[in-house]
Amino acid sequence: MSNLDLLSVGDANLDAFITPSESESLCDINTKECLIAFSYADKIPVKNLEFSVGGNAANNLVGTKRLGVNSGAVLTLGDDSTGVQIIEKLRQESVDLTYVIQQPSTLSNFNMVISYTGERTIFTYHAPRSYEFPVNLPKVPWMYLTSMGESFKPFYNHITEWLVKNPETKLSFNPGTWQLRGGIDAIENVFKLSTLVFVNKQEAEKLTGFEAKDKVTKELLMALSGLGPKIAVITDGGNGSFVFDGNRFLHCGILPVDAYERTGAGDAFGSGFLSAVIKGKTLEEALIWGTVNSASVIGYTGAQRGLLTEDDMSTWVDRAKSSGVMVEEM
Repeated sequence: MSNLDLLSVGDANLDAFITPSESESLCDINTKECLIAFSYADKIPVKNLEFSVGGNAANNLVGTKRLGVNSGAVLTLGDDSTGVQIIEKLRQESVDLTYVIQQPSTLSNFNMVISYTGERTIFTYHAPRSYEFPVNLPKVPWMYLTSMGESFKPFYNHITEWLVKNPETKLSFNPGTWQLRGGIDAIENVFKLSTLVFVNKQEAEKLTGFEAKDKVTKELLMALSGLGPKIAVITDGGNGSFVFDGNRFLHCGILPVDAYERTGAGDAFGSGFLSAVIKGKTLEEALIWGTVNSASVIGYTGAQRGLLTEDDMSTWVDRAKSSGVMVEEM
């Protein structure tokens, strides 16, 4: 066995955050359609510019590592300056980079994020690539598999074969845009091998074909669980998070904090929850860890700056309790 607790598998990117100083939001209340408008062919002043490493796998790596999990990256990056910056950032966080591959003559993923009134609009560049499956992946207690680009299927096939051969490795799965676009048929095998699955309410409804209307219901959790995972986790913004482990239905409220910028809230929840599970905590404790990690992240620009450390966690857990955040049976 390797000394790693977790391998995080997926994509990483560099995010540039801009906050325009002259923009006008055009909202039609009837359709709830909101547009950010800029003057055409104009030079728009920006009052803030920040760069941050992002991507679901990179966010999970930094989030779990800060919470005391020994995490290793499985990434395919370009051999450009963006790829170098991603590697350097992960190295600073003491992530194991043994299984990171930089493909010659390719670019890395890049996002331009426009922050406006606490929400973000993202221009995303997903570099076309064929993902390389590392030879000699070590046996680890946990693997976190998440978003990859359009050409993810061959790599996902390798992962499922590897997991079948290494049943002692537990899988935590968080499908991304391309995986969800392919529908359950594209990722059914992964679901069946999963110990933990993280999705939000809209994603759960899309995958199961079950609509829960206003809030997450037991029926939606059961439908998600029916796809194969031992533990189904659904997040639903201000309504909190929900878990079904095949036996109990649990709900956790949110910590009321002002959101500065919501990038990475879901990833922060996932890394907090997963870290607690890896450390042998109860599902109730895992829900609280996820909730406070997410609450901290939305107070900062980018998906990683606000990720909590193990030392921070007890203070935030106490804060959640004093704020009335509870885990209750549904």
